[in-house]
Amino acid sequence: MVAVSRPDTDGGARRAVFSPVDTRARVDAVVRRIGDAIELGLLADGEQLPGESELAGRLGVSTVTLREALMALRQRGLVTTRRGRGGGSFVALPEVPADDRLKDRLRAWSTEELRDLGDRWAALSGAAARLAAGRTEPAGLEPLRRTARELARAVDAAARGRLYGRFHVELAAAQSARLIREQVALQSEVGALPCLVLAEDAYREEVADRHRRVVAAVQDGAGETAGALAERCVRESAARLVAVRLTL
Repeated sequence: MVAVSRPDTDGGARRAVFSPVDTRARVDAVVRRIGDAIELGLLADGEQLPGESELAGRLGVSTVTLREALMALRQRGLVTTRRGRGGGSFVALPEVPADDRLKDRLRAWSTEELRDLGDRWAALSGAAARLAAGRTEPAGLEPLRRTARELARAVDAAARGRLYGRFHVELAAAQSARLIREQVALQSEVGALPCLVLAEDAYREEVADRHRRVVAAVQDGAGETAGALAERCVRESAARLVAVRLTL
């Protein structure tokens, strides 16, 4: 398993991970929030979560609710707990399914569903990029730049998939809490499927270059350019997944 490096501790995407959860079904909401963040690589492998009291307070839940959620996350293999000095709850990145298991997951999607997913994803990422061009301060672009650089260097499909998803979440991070939640939920739905298309080095380089161009357009305040680039990136990935699905 290759871990993606820890994202910016002050980034908007990470702040969203630890913001108060919905008041309904709070255990499930905490499990989904933390679990999605781990699977997307927003929380790094081996990273220690805040202490129970602090984490419960930040999420707006009781310590009893938090402990139930942590137990569920441990059962899913996403969190480990250590006792004693230096103990606490620590992130455990999940293993990416083998290629044949990923293809089995892809078979569960029809081509129409994949195209619909691509349209929805492109709309979210395009909107986030357009908003970012008008709202993001220069310092706020550093998480995006770092993620784009890491994607350009990533050697295995698992890391590439996480970095791809992280970039689109970070693009939404400074714009809207609702956009972040919707992007994270969509990424959770997609899961590790992008690994199937990012394993190809040439396409990885193409995506990394497009991500860098999105950041440059956001920095220049060119909202339409940034939005079009973000949309194209997602649509092409979805189209590649459709092409793989047609071969199965």
